[in-house]
Amino acid sequence: MSRSRAWAELLRLPALFTVPGDALSGAVATGARPNARTALAIASSLCLYEAGMALNDWADREEDAAERPGRPLPSGRIRPAAALAASCALTAAGLALAARAGRPALAVAAPLAATVWAYDLALKHTPAGPVAMAAARGLDHLLGAAATTGRPGGALPSAALLGTHTLAVTVVSRRETQGGSSLPPLAALAATALLSGVVARGAARPATPAPPGAVSPGSAPPGAATPDAVSPGDDRVRPSLDGVLRTALATAYAATAGRPYGHAVLNPSPPLTQRAVGGGIRATIPLQAALAARAGAGLTAVAIAALAPIGRKYARKVSIT
Repeated sequence: MSRSRAWAELLRLPALFTVPGDALSGAVATGARPNARTALAIASSLCLYEAGMALNDWADREEDAAERPGRPLPSGRIRPAAALAASCALTAAGLALAARAGRPALAVAAPLAATVWAYDLALKHTPAGPVAMAAARGLDHLLGAAATTGRPGGALPSAALLGTHTLAVTVVSRRETQGGSSLPPLAALAATALLSGVVARGAARPATPAPPGAVSPGSAPPGAATPDAVSPGDDRVRPSLDGVLRTALATAYAATAGRPYGHAVLNPSPPLTQRAVGGGIRATIPLQAALAARAGAGLTAVAIAALAPIGRKYARKVSIT
């Protein structure tokens, strides 16, 4: 049990629940439905994410010995060589799974893996660190689109929104052990307000082909009966339901991230800054769900949102940061 807990801490297992929503929301952003290749993208994402977690602690083992001596590596519960080997194996597995999903998926997974390794080994403590982390989350989103349809371009706008959120969280995280500045959480709070407003307003959905024999309202001859496929009542009700779901998820995102950010603004102590980082990470799930709802994929949005309480449950046992 002690060894299992050490690996759970090293890999930050509660944070895993923020990963599937990347691929799922990326897939539906293209107007497609998640399929078997989406599942491969999710598995690839999970492996690459955990590779980054293990590599992060391996690269920071000397720093953690001074600032976080209880972490698995400085405490001696896991050997540094084992953490590095796990990172290499997980990276290889992630790339192999992406290759199974097709060449477009591998073409996104390869730069994603390179970004993860570059961040942990070279960029983390540089001004480019937050940008690299944002790029990794955006690429993870595009991985779902590439695996599902082979055309990730349709997911670029939503990838930019998800990357902006990740950029804000990462900027706050750079001071989680020192605290002392209200500016990063204040900037993150402003970014959260902006993103929640953008997502709540919605966006144009990708066009889907009309079924054979369907008639658009504008092309029906005068006096002709309107087919069920284009019933005006359906057109009014569905957008209304989508709007309610999108607004609810955008509000959940704003509340999950905004409250701890606000506390850190008022008191930028290390404990409250760490809570702000944890809140920002957890808020990734309602943001992913809101992006799926924004694309008109209500069922996928609900499925993503259902991951939030599960992640919150396990975060009480293992730290998410």
